[in-house]
Amino acid sequence: MGEMLEVPPGPLRHGYTTGACATATAQGALLSLIRQEPVTETTIWIPAGQQVTFALHDVQMGPDRVSCSTIKDGGDDPDATHGATITATVSWRPESGIEIDGGEGVGRVTKPGLPIPVGEAAINPVPRKMIRQAVETVLEVHGLSHRGVRVVISVPNGETIAQKTMNGRLGIVGGISILGTRGIVVPFSTASYKASIALALQVARATGRDLAVLTTGGRSETYAMRLYPELPPELFIEMGDFVGFSAKHAKRVGMREIRFVGMMGKFSKVAQGVMMVHAKSAPVDFGFLARIAAEAGAPPALQEEIRGANTAAQVGDWLWEAGYHGFFNRLAEACCRAVSRHIGGGLRIETRLMTLDGKELGGAAIED
Repeated sequence: MGEMLEVPPGPLRHGYTTGACATATAQGALLSLIRQEPVTETTIWIPAGQQVTFALHDVQMGPDRVSCSTIKDGGDDPDATHGATITATVSWRPESGIEIDGGEGVGRVTKPGLPIPVGEAAINPVPRKMIRQAVETVLEVHGLSHRGVRVVISVPNGETIAQKTMNGRLGIVGGISILGTRGIVVPFSTASYKASIALALQVARATGRDLAVLTTGGRSETYAMRLYPELPPELFIEMGDFVGFSAKHAKRVGMREIRFVGMMGKFSKVAQGVMMVHAKSAPVDFGFLARIAAEAGAPPALQEEIRGANTAAQVGDWLWEAGYHGFFNRLAEACCRAVSRHIGGGLRIETRLMTLDGKELGGAAIED
């Protein structure tokens, strides 16, 4: 995850998940295997409640094994897997039952905390269920329910694509994950971003640590890693703008401490009690910042200047240059207290405020 992206204007086109693509290719490859003729189009039912038709290409025929591919269409979502080739290779097994595994470019789980056991291919539970049901249905329709089937999902170039995802941090090595709970990709989905935060928190907790470091994006995460070099990378999580959600979920998974690292703009809002800090969510309250500046000893003239400021970063520059460094510790403490109120206490909360170029302005911690 990177910094939150601005959503383009106008209607956005939905796409389909890697799980839906994998299901379509598995179904198409099995149909080709049974019929011994290439199937170039197949229709599947996705959990979102609709039938979707996928074009299949590069059908490789054999008497006991068939593979085919489809191109993943993510719609208008800025998805790293958009345009990826998703391939299924289906073969007969000597014994009954359906085996699902990952091949080239599909990651393998190496750390606990994910919904898939360590050692297995990173094909999530819903896609596994979709693939299994599609295979069972095709076998039943053709009177072949007694036959055993092996399905291997692969993603050429998947290892390269995975470098743009959180997989390495989550302990998924060697490629991407086959994902999706509804089969459909909703562009710029808040739900998908939150789901990735929740998953990262579960993985962090599964390391045995009860601490998470939450940042608003890639740059602040880099600075956080400099501040806490002793911590493993799994504990650093980019929460984007979802401060309240991330804090509540951290508490839910059993964290005892959360540390926030970020910059004046977003954390000025957190200090006010705003827990969703997107640029359009709420304005910075410059009167609030002026009151904190007053508590830090800023004179009335500077307080008045702050009330008319353009950005929170500008306020920070003024106060730093004027020598009122205590302002930043007070603001950080206000952040901690606001988050603690939001989650109902019970955690140690720390906030560290940084400049855009990585200088620490101040910080504070509380424990309720």
